[in-house]
Amino acid sequence: MVGTVPNSLHQVKAEFFKTLGHPARIRVLELLAEGDRTVGELLPEIGLEASNLSQQLGVLRRAGVVMATKEGNTVVYSIASPFIGELLAVSRKALTGLLSDQVAILDDLRAGQ
Repeated sequence: MVGTVPNSLHQVKAEFFKTLGHPARIRVLELLAEGDRTVGELLPEIGLEASNLSQQLGVLRRAGVVMATKEGNTVVYSIASPFIGELLAVSRKALTGLLSDQVAILDDLRAGQ
């Protein structure tokens, strides 16, 4: 079929977005988009148990979304591409627009009561 995207590309994209499909992972990526961090620096910001945070970081690392660099006894995490931060910023803008439209509809509904 002319003009179709290979199914494997769709699968790769789906797996990528599936990797991002957890609130803790999104928060980790938002923080890492601001700068590299250790687990100790991420823990108070994320609000998860250390083992759960390590599990989420492992998912992101295996998917190639974050990188881990050992500095002495410490592991420092960073996003693998600045495009990840850009993607998160664009998604925030898109959601802001969508949610503001929903608020406007809700306001209209309330005004009609």
